[in-house]
Amino acid sequence: MKDFVCIDLETTGLTPKTNHIIEIGAVKVKDGRVADTYSALVNPGRRLEQRIIDLTGIRDADLEGAPSIGEVLPDFLAFEEELPLLGHSVLFDYSFLKKEAVNHKLSFDRQGVDTLQIARKYLQALPSRSLGVLCEYYGIPHNAHRALEDALATVRLYERLLADFFDPGESVFVPKPLIFQVKREQPASKKQKEQLYRLMEQHKITETGVDVEMLSRNEASRLADRIRSGAIQ
Repeated sequence: MKDFVCIDLETTGLTPKTNHIIEIGAVKVKDGRVADTYSALVNPGRRLEQRIIDLTGIRDADLEGAPSIGEVLPDFLAFEEELPLLGHSVLFDYSFLKKEAVNHKLSFDRQGVDTLQIARKYLQALPSRSLGVLCEYYGIPHNAHRALEDALATVRLYERLLADFFDPGESVFVPKPLIFQVKREQPASKKQKEQLYRLMEQHKITETGVDVEMLSRNEASRLADRIRSGAIQ
């Protein structure tokens, strides 16, 4: 695979259904050489948990003026050019992007190669096949948990794995369809948002940690339930 885009995301958590993208990093490789890079912060419409701030170094202040995923996604897809994807646990990143593409009525069906699967097959003796451990093993510079830096490190890792283990007969080196089934989430209705604002006023809540205007219907319903139960005060 000589033409591809390596992707990495930072997110508010590990579950695409309930968590959101906060940073996209991507490296475009053409004919085996890095041709271009892409990096964008994304406003998720909610405050970050401290564990995410500690992990990534990204703070709420960094995201306040950042565009929403609806603004970022078309630019990223134009950069990506429908090329095969590379990633370390690539289905994780693909699943977040697929969810947002579906939500914004955009097509995003891709094939991909996973460096984690390659490492699991050929480097079983290592104590871990995390990106950090593999970069240390190969002496690859790595500024962990920032999207573009992780994507660049993954490209370098892929180059080393190809040099050491490439076999055209092995399926781990062949791009395969990335499958993630997801239904489109409807944005919160005007009635739901009005209801939330009334509930906040009734319960004297000035801050929920989320931007009501960016919620989906399911998220708005869950937030209303939390306010009624007293979980948010």
